Amino acid sequence: MVIGDRYVLDDLPLGQGGMGAVYAGHDRHLDRRVAVKFLRLVTGPDEELKRRFLREARILAKLEHPGAPVLYDFGTFDHRLFQVMQFIAGVTVADLLSEHGPLPVPWAAAIAAQACAVLAAAHALSIYHRDLKPTNLMLCPDGSVKVLDFGLAMLREADSTQFTRVGQILGTPAYMAPEQIQSGVSGPRSDLYSLGCVIHEMLTGKQLFTGLTEYAVFERQVKERPPAVPGVPAELNRLIQDLLEKDPARRPSGADVLYERLQPFAVDLPMLPGFLNPPSVPSPGRMYARVVGRVLA
Repeated sequence: MVIGDRYVLDDLPLGQGGMGAVYAGHDRHLDRRVAVKFLRLVTGPDEELKRRFLREARILAKLEHPGAPVLYDFGTFDHRLFQVMQFIAGVTVADLLSEHGPLPVPWAAAIAAQACAVLAAAHALSIYHRDLKPTNLMLCPDGSVKVLDFGLAMLREADSTQFTRVGQILGTPAYMAPEQIQSGVSGPRSDLYSLGCVIHEMLTGKQLFTGLTEYAVFERQVKERPPAVPGVPAELNRLIQDLLEKDPARRPSGADVLYERLQPFAVDLPMLPGFLNPPSVPSPGRMYARVVGRVLA
């Protein structure tokens, strides 16, 4: 498939989700690899889905951070909306866990801390992700992490509607904060709760709250205290418990605070053979970040 005599797409999608499918492609004009996301085909008008897709594009255009994909283009092809984004090579945390099993504490902390950096930038713009989960976090070969899929993200000052249908809760039950489930309300600390679920899963290799039905998972999210993670430092377990407080007021006050609390654990990261470039491969991203980290340190 060729879009506008410019974007040449691969035959098979890289992945598919609730809003559409993502294809790898090539930009003929600029001679670069891209990812193209199509809004899924709907049987009839679905203005809500179109608004969410447009809102995601506007959020990506507004959010400038190395840990978020860059939006290059947006338009309509064959009566379907599409986004053209930066192509990101890597593996999702979900696939990493599937192949590797539970992650070492330093890597779980490092991945979560990088996600915090993106959340801090997003929250400063009043953008709440609302769907953080292992499939939306990608580990790149240089060890950097990208936060993906802002399809359910919300702009606080601009969204007068929650973009939900009657009886429908948007999000992934295993990672939804209790306040999202109970009232549909989201805020910065809702994203921190979701990240707490992800951290727990990275350390155990298993989803924290599961059930035979979505309702069963919702019940556990709202009422059940998470078990401690065996074999990790007590202070890290306390941090996870703080993140997974049912009352958002009892969670860490912001992504920046969580970032600082994760720092002591994100040290002496071991190699992850098969997922990371070997040390002999230079990483310009790490070189840049290392010096920036010394500024006002």
